[in-house]
Amino acid sequence: MIPEGVNKNNVDRFLGFEDEYDRHRPEAPSMMVDLLSHYLGRKPELVVDLGSGTGLSSFVWKHHAAQIIGVEPNDDMRGKALDKKNRQSDAGAVTFIPGYSNQLDLEDSSADIITCSQSFHWMEPVSTLREAARVLREGGVFAAYDCDWPPIASWEVEEAFTSLHQKADEIIARHTAPEERANKRNKEEHLRYLRESGQFRFTKEVVFHHKETCDAARYIGLALSQGGVRTVMKLGSDELNGHIEQLHNRAEAYFKDHANEVIFCYRMRLGIK
Repeated sequence: MIPEGVNKNNVDRFLGFEDEYDRHRPEAPSMMVDLLSHYLGRKPELVVDLGSGTGLSSFVWKHHAAQIIGVEPNDDMRGKALDKKNRQSDAGAVTFIPGYSNQLDLEDSSADIITCSQSFHWMEPVSTLREAARVLREGGVFAAYDCDWPPIASWEVEEAFTSLHQKADEIIARHTAPEERANKRNKEEHLRYLRESGQFRFTKEVVFHHKETCDAARYIGLALSQGGVRTVMKLGSDELNGHIEQLHNRAEAYFKDHANEVIFCYRMRLGIK
């Protein structure tokens, strides 16, 4: 049963494209692990990753924590994570369970670190932070972190990426009723929610970047793996075709059949219980 405050449309938004999502999206950067371990002051015993998706934000902890639990309500995304775990000989510390961010099947004061990677904006913030504070140990760390879209390339490629997603949002607004849409909250409000929750003795925003290798195909795949674009595709609309073609042309002209390093800019909002 879905708990109060959870929007089922937010969960269903990620049905059916777990392979594309996992193939193109960035893994959580090692800088995130270093920062949160630093604020904790020791190696964590238990890390809980809320909205863990295909495990891109969970497996990064496998050599840096005694136990990692990814909590993911979407069966397709969690199934992909479990399949990846079964193919990794060194992932025994990582487990994935169904669940919701504001109703965790975890004991009080059991976790050292709780993370939300590209996911907190899909969650009801007040009840999620209350539940996170229940599960965190004293001195534990909660962190919601996101990368800015698009990753840095050329301004022409980035403009095409942004234009595609703006058009997708416009189409969704025209073709779906408000009650049928996912509710994506403003990421700029994350720090305010942390501070107003009253659950944390210290809160802060940290900005950092991470480099990954990317070619035209991956950059385009990143754009097409976004939930809004996938939602329009599920609607059967062809209104994005021109924007997708423009992105193809610009990305191929920029990368020129080569893989380049691109920069992903991250914003982390953290709280210390």
